[in-house]
Amino acid sequence: MERLTWLLLILLTSLSASAAKIKYPGRKTYVYRYTLIDKAHSDFSLTQSRRFLSHKSLLRRERQGLAVDSTDLPVSRAYIELFKQHGVEVIGTSRWQNTVLVRSTDTLLLAGLTRMPVVVEGRCVFASPDSIDAPGAIRWNVHENFNLWDSVKNDRYAGSREQIESLGGIRLHQAGFTGKGITIAVLDGGFQNYDRIPALQYARIKGIRDFVAPIIPDTEGGKKKTKKQANAAPFHANDHGTKVLSALAANAPEVMMGTAPDATYWLLKCEDPDTEQPIEEDYWTMAAEMADSVGADIINSSLGYFDFDGDDNDLRFQDLDGKTTFISRSASMLARKGIILCNSAGNAGMGQWKKISVPADAHDILTVGAVDKRQRLAAFSSIGPTQDGRVKPDVVAQGTSVTLLSGRGTLVRDMGTSFSTPLVTGLVACLWQAMPEKSALEIIELVRRSASHYNEPTNIYGYGMPDFWNAYIK
Repeated sequence: MERLTWLLLILLTSLSASAAKIKYPGRKTYVYRYTLIDKAHSDFSLTQSRRFLSHKSLLRRERQGLAVDSTDLPVSRAYIELFKQHGVEVIGTSRWQNTVLVRSTDTLLLAGLTRMPVVVEGRCVFASPDSIDAPGAIRWNVHENFNLWDSVKNDRYAGSREQIESLGGIRLHQAGFTGKGITIAVLDGGFQNYDRIPALQYARIKGIRDFVAPIIPDTEGGKKKTKKQANAAPFHANDHGTKVLSALAANAPEVMMGTAPDATYWLLKCEDPDTEQPIEEDYWTMAAEMADSVGADIINSSLGYFDFDGDDNDLRFQDLDGKTTFISRSASMLARKGIILCNSAGNAGMGQWKKISVPADAHDILTVGAVDKRQRLAAFSSIGPTQDGRVKPDVVAQGTSVTLLSGRGTLVRDMGTSFSTPLVTGLVACLWQAMPEKSALEIIELVRRSASHYNEPTNIYGYGMPDFWNAYIK
């Protein structure tokens, strides 16, 4: 996840550094990513696309004049079986990049598999650490009611008014465009109590999926967990995704409203809270591919990477070209599948890195930075441009003192490009609902053109703060 550098978060990070450690569960394990030579011997064909893509996914392509191509074909099962014959565990694949993820405790075996005739390249993307921070107890209970001072009588938007109104979003809502008929996939690290919070009870949650292998202790705080809680715990381990979802889908009149309360949502966990390793690029890619296959129109990704555990995998500035990193290659394909990606710029503005993270450098996406209530750049917001000279971020939105819901269902104020991003994502959904004939690329360009600095973009504000009402009426 983005390395938050705001002063308060630095303090929290330093405090957590002294937290108790536990041994990483299981034996020392490694995961390699293997790129395959082709998709020969496949059980699928482009003429039978309904076998691997949903009707909604195919309709999205058809509406935008986009053809199904070889990248959409699943990885060859025959090739997967070749790996399994060596006694290793295949834990995932990417059809877009034709790769497989393989896990084993034997590094010599994994390294040797790179010499298989079907393999172009192999790379270690995960090595289990010796220890991790001991997880805290998950708070399953939520607040049923808000505090009296959280509500504003006769104001439907209340605490969320300013952050939505600043983007021209309330006028879109008043015109009847609230995201209905648009499907948004939220890629994040945890969705604590998303199904228990009253203000999210009307959210149209189509499905959930955890792409990170759940490894958790049998007890929390010394108390035995129920079987249901044990199975759900990894998905509920933190509330970052809950906060993001609330900015999109909350429906609590006179307290808080989301930017797309009537959209449909898929909640996809692809962030590993215990480590920061290149395999998370694979998790993200698998989540994006699932979003595509189930028919999502938009992806909200409040995630980003540049600083991995150890020094060998850290990114360099020259990697920010939208095609060098695995995750950015995947993200750059989304518009060609008819999907709009809204991705946070990153929160490295106050650190040595300062630049956007990946996949914020991807081509044909909306990278979102953060400003304060006076529309000044938030000090933590990462800046551009990309290494190949493209403007980044694309747009900015309020990212300090954003009104959100915590995993306990309480009203909170938080900061980060993680939370400016869903403000934009939700209104992209509303705009696309209003203009369904437009393609993903056309909507992206409309949003950029509506922004305050479109004629004079910078590497700080990008094209500026978009006005979604003007994007609609013009």
